[in-house]
Amino acid sequence: MTKTPINDALDDTHQRSSKPLPLSGVRVLDVSQVMAGPYCCMLLADLGADVIKIEPPGTGDQTRGAMGFKMKGSDSMGFLNMNRNKRSLTLNLKTEAGKKVFFELVKTADILVENYRPGVMKKLGIDYPSLQAINPGLVYASISGFGQTGPWADRPGFDLMAQAMSGVMSVTGYPDGPPVKAGVPVADIGCALFAVYGILSAYIGKTKTGEGQFIDASLFDSALAFSIWDTAQYWGTGVEPYKLGTANHMSAPYQAMKASDGYFVMGATNQKLWKLLCDKIEHPELFDDARFKTNPLRLANRLELAAELEKSFATKTADEWVDALLAAGIPAGPINTYPEAFDSEHGRHRKMRMEIDHPIEGTVPNIGFAVKMNGTPQQVYRHPPLLGEHTSELLAELGIEGDELKSLEAGGAFAP
Repeated sequence: MTKTPINDALDDTHQRSSKPLPLSGVRVLDVSQVMAGPYCCMLLADLGADVIKIEPPGTGDQTRGAMGFKMKGSDSMGFLNMNRNKRSLTLNLKTEAGKKVFFELVKTADILVENYRPGVMKKLGIDYPSLQAINPGLVYASISGFGQTGPWADRPGFDLMAQAMSGVMSVTGYPDGPPVKAGVPVADIGCALFAVYGILSAYIGKTKTGEGQFIDASLFDSALAFSIWDTAQYWGTGVEPYKLGTANHMSAPYQAMKASDGYFVMGATNQKLWKLLCDKIEHPELFDDARFKTNPLRLANRLELAAELEKSFATKTADEWVDALLAAGIPAGPINTYPEAFDSEHGRHRKMRMEIDHPIEGTVPNIGFAVKMNGTPQQVYRHPPLLGEHTSELLAELGIEGDELKSLEAGGAFAP
């Protein structure tokens, strides 16, 4: 087992469990690349699933060679951050020999995740109806930009397009600024999370009926599903959602504010907090100001409200205001960079950075587990795999050897 300091250093409430992980014994075929599919499968692997990453020979997952900087080996840091706990099998699914091996794997699998453009898997003869005939209990999840049906289904879909076409970009940034996407890939990661939700639900159903099912997950749908507050405003008032910078459609003040040395965030989202804030900045008269007496009025006069508050916030540093507001019971916080967030006392306590041993890189950092499970905490038991690292091991498990193996090799099953 790979040594993983994160598991050795967990606090008392998250010690490594002697119990089997929740998905131990569940086999997942990861026929995906880049982000949404691989991230989804990594989450399943963290919970104990045997995730077999099936990659094109020669190149592998295109994320292996992504990003604008090099590590010691050929795999990018992005790949290393999304593929721990998996085994890698190189297989040319465009050949009959490669598909023969793949079909043998499908017979042993519980779950399959793929993120090719709609129609590609059918063209290869490995779509859900084809594999359902081999394994009726297979849970088959297809991840795509816009879903398997609809007028946009055939479009290539990436996080940027999903953010733009779902409406997310229309409410991101400042009112007079150019289009801005969310700084993190919300459509990709959101789709991965929704796919896990669908997969685990279908798997639970399978344990009751013995039947698998097809799951259609898209970046577009996932990004649109995040629009709860914006659509609430639109459907409730008929007013089209618009950009607010760091502010919010539901409450004010609730945004970034400028202090003497920079910005911090704060929120006084109800009358009690608003009164506390007015008292804390030593301007109790603002509480009775006709422009700000209620939350709807504060929302309607958001710009004037921020201007009034920043007169007081300009008298101290951001850190001083965060400390002062928190002491008064008013939500506030600094605007951290990623290094500051990971290196913060809280980030370290929550184990949001962990180190994994790697055969080429030595020790590599990985993002920690976002959900802490007390009884069966997630574990890192395999480093992100080298391309094809487990091909021989998996073929042996399938009983493929001798003349059969030679025949498959001659048929191009493992070659580009």
